[in-house]
Amino acid sequence: MPLVTIVTGVLLSVLGLMGYLFSDSRSLTALIPLAFGSLLEFCGVLALNPAMKKHAMHGASVLALLGVLGSARGLPGFFAILSGDQVARPLGALVQGAMFAICLIFLVLCIRSFRAARKTRQAGATA
Repeated sequence: MPLVTIVTGVLLSVLGLMGYLFSDSRSLTALIPLAFGSLLEFCGVLALNPAMKKHAMHGASVLALLGVLGSARGLPGFFAILSGDQVARPLGALVQGAMFAICLIFLVLCIRSFRAARKTRQAGATA
């Protein structure tokens, strides 16, 4: 999971940079995915250390949850664009929708990993 965390962070960082560079207004809020991505990359690097893995991955999952919750407000605009409607800030809606999807997928992967680790620990304790 540390490598998945780093890759997810890179995806969000690229998304944030592209959202900022291709935006007409160059708003700093376009860099929010970059901030989340950088923090996820940091957690992923920390998780490469076995002593830090559990804490770093829990931190990464909290960041993913915050990313899901924070970007969810852009979903109506994202789905409006997908259905062919016009929205006030189409690039912002697309970036928020992409951030929501990336963070949600990563969060699901984290939860699955935590459950598998718990089962492995429990199986080892009963053996």
